[in-house]
Amino acid sequence: MTTLTSAPKDNSRAAIAAILAISTAATLFLFWLIYIHPASDTTGTQYAFLPTLNAIFNGLSAVSLLIGFTFIKARKIAQHRAAMITAFIFSTLFLIGYILHHKLHGDVLYPAHAAFRTFYLWLLGSHILLAIVALPLVLVTFFFSLTGRIRQHRVVARWTFPIWLYVSVTGVITYVMLRLALS
Repeated sequence: MTTLTSAPKDNSRAAIAAILAISTAATLFLFWLIYIHPASDTTGTQYAFLPTLNAIFNGLSAVSLLIGFTFIKARKIAQHRAAMITAFIFSTLFLIGYILHHKLHGDVLYPAHAAFRTFYLWLLGSHILLAIVALPLVLVTFFFSLTGRIRQHRVVARWTFPIWLYVSVTGVITYVMLRLALS
């Protein structure tokens, strides 16, 4: 296991460039999937539970992030790491479910005349933009932690944590708002 004093001194530019390339490719794929690719189940009957499951994964990710934050403030490093890995797993499960849902059902639009539409669109827009930012931040933060670059990890994590938490929480809020507007 790498410690703070034995952290590798090599240049991490190649790893960060790879993370940025993967994040860009993932973002472009999601835009294609949501806005260009035709849905394969236009009736919306296959795996109709996915939006609810995805909201649960987002909520569990947010809870895990808050637990991880509490652990790091108490200097409980092992527990912090376990909580952050748990948040990453929940976010990964969310992303898999999100991709599957949009492959099957396409984009679900907020009704034009429903209440709070402007707020919903603003919240969704900020959620999407920050989700695009969060992906490479999360991966870089994990890279620094797992390679023993704790100083760099701390610097990036100060930005990653609030953005990741915001994306997780607003994912749940936008889900609830959309479901209420559609009901």
